This record gives sequence, structure tokens and C-alpha cells, in this order.
Amino acid sequence: MSLKSHRNTILVEEAKILAHDTYKSDQYVLWVSAPEIAALATPGSFAHIQCDSSLPMRRPISIMRADPKQGWLEFFYKAVGTGTQLLAKKAVGETISLMGPIGQPFQLDSKYPRPLLLGGGVGIPPMIFLADLLRHNIYYKPLVLMGSEIPFPFQQKPSQYIVSGLPSEVIGAMPLLENWKVPNRLASFQGYPGCYEGYVTDLARFWLTSLSAPQRQEVALYACGPHPMLAATAKLANEFNLPCQVSLEEFMACGVGGCAGCTVKVHTEQGPAMKRVCVDGPVFDARFVFT
Repeated sequence: MSLKSHRNTILVEEAKILAHDTYKSDQYVLWVSAPEIAALATPGSFAHIQCDSSLPMRRPISIMRADPKQGWLEFFYKAVGTGTQLLAKKAVGETISLMGPIGQPFQLDSKYPRPLLLGGGVGIPPMIFLADLLRHNIYYKPLVLMGSEIPFPFQQKPSQYIVSGLPSEVIGAMPLLENWKVPNRLASFQGYPGCYEGYVTDLARFWLTSLSAPQRQEVALYACGPHPMLAATAKLANEFNLPCQVSLEEFMACGVGGCAGCTVKVHTEQGPAMKRVCVDGPVFDARFVFT
């Protein structure tokens, strides 16, 4: 994928902040009006955000939701460095510069009507975006599993949907997904009520083991999160012989493929190659990244 192939699809837009909510552990949900980017955004894509006029380097943040009709975007991020700490100070009514949407999105395959979505920490947003897409297609029956070692950026609630194959005491769920009628469960080592005590990939294994062989043949894995979680997800996919796509997290400078500062080594059918996470990814076939 060349930078030229993204011409006319990566836009720069001044976005007005509509809401900016704060959660525990320096977590934020940012809601902005950006109709041009919202019209093109897809699950797995991100925006390169100018956090403050005093900081020329932009920061890549995954898109959590997009409404092309109403023209808004929603982001979830954690303030961990200078850029995101400056972004956290932005108030409703202010404008910020967005560049996007950037990146290759998740690809659905009708051969696998049971998508299993795994999100960890700040890797949760792309899974929300993907679930939003899937809920509008009755052919797919997604299950979303999310893990975090800090408080979730929402008030969890007991799920109203039974998920066969999961421990009966694991009932913690995200209200937004519940409202969408998308089955989901939470995992953590922090002892949060209703959450699975362990890694989100262990919860996924628990569910996959409960399926019959024909049911497992309908499953495809989609994941975003920290590198160790993605490696465990790839191992899980290999264990059960499942297709798997992962969205990588990487430090980025330009965000549009020009600087090649976010390259990772992947294994293609033609042999080893260096790929840019920003425009060649961030979504890759897990087989090519983890061997």
C-alpha cells in the first residue's frame, strides 16, 4: 500500500469538541464534530490528532465510533504523555485539528458468522466500532470480550444476555453494547464484580472450548490491545485454527507513511518485509505478525 493510494481519502479537518468526559485513571472520551472524516471512517482506522497548537507532533488515536449521517466521531484515550495530557485540557466548544481517517480496517468474511472481538485497555475502541458495524447485520452473531487492569471507562452492569459456554458468575458488561443487544463480557485481575478473574484471552479460550467443532469453524478473531495480549490472541487463533486479525499499537511521527518510523517486521507469502503500521496497517493478519 503506497501513500499515493491514500490520496483524497486522508483529510485534515477542524473538529469542534462536543463533549469531553473524564474517567478514573486519567481516561477520557472525546466527542467531536468532524463530518468529512466521519463519512469515511471504518472500524480499525484512526485519526492523527493535534493535541495543542504548542505541540507540532500529532498523536494517533483509534476511532471508537463514527456517525456519517450526523457527522461526529468519538475517541477513547488515556492521558499518559505530554500530548494526551494537553489534549485532556481541551474544553467543549474548542476546536482541534484532525487528520484522518488513516489505516487499513478490519475485514469481515461471511464464511465466519461468529466474530469474536477481543479488546484490551485502550485497544477497546476499535472493537466497539466493529461491534457497531456488526449489529446492523443480522447474519453476524458477535461476542465482545474486553479486559482492563484499571477501572473500565464506563459503569458496568449485569448482562441481560446469556452467553453459553462462559462461567455463570461472569456477568459484567458494557451498557452501550447491552443497549445494542451485542453480547459482551469483561475480564480483569483487579477483582471487579462480575468480571472474569484472568486474561481476556483466557476467557476467550473458555468460550472457544465450549463450542462444537462445526461452531468453531464459524469463528473469526479480531483483536486490539497491548502487544502481549495480541501475541496471546495469535497463539489462541493458531491453537484453534481460526483466522485472526490484529490491530497493532505503535509510536508514530507523520502518521501517513512518509517517515517510516512505525515500521514492523511481518512475514508475507513472499518472505519477510517491513510494513508501516499507519498505512499498511494498523490491522494485519495475525499469522504475518506473530509466528
